[in-house]
Amino acid sequence: MAILYGCDIPEDYYFDLERDLWVRFEGDLAVLGMTDLAQTRGGKLVNLVFKKLGKVIAQGKSAATIESAKWVGPFPMPFSGELVAVNQATFSADILAANKDPYGAGWLVKVRPVNLAAERGHLLTGADAVAAYRAKIEALGVHCYRCIEAPDELE
Repeated sequence: MAILYGCDIPEDYYFDLERDLWVRFEGDLAVLGMTDLAQTRGGKLVNLVFKKLGKVIAQGKSAATIESAKWVGPFPMPFSGELVAVNQATFSADILAANKDPYGAGWLVKVRPVNLAAERGHLLTGADAVAAYRAKIEALGVHCYRCIEAPDELE
């Protein structure tokens, strides 16, 4: 994993640089989530509303609506796919899951791609993703950070 200005970039994941999301392929499914850079720029999540399971969502259309301390907007699909799972249980238990662990427990949706071969050309991985994110992070002047649990005595 590359770390750029505190931002984690797993080199074995795929990234949609424009939409600031990651993709991890698991068999015929793709797990999607927001990048470390996205969670840092958005701030603490306050609400998340997922689309209905079974829905086929076109590339660029929203699989969820994200509301954070700084931003409200869509979680856009990097390619067309059928929504087969959402991480509702995790976010119901801890709305900050993506702020704390964007590449693990904080995944957002699982989809079954329907036109992957034609729609995946923009995804970056490995050294190409790291180089692209380095340029983006430097241009934005961002340093990533993660939410942490407050000690009981400070709550």
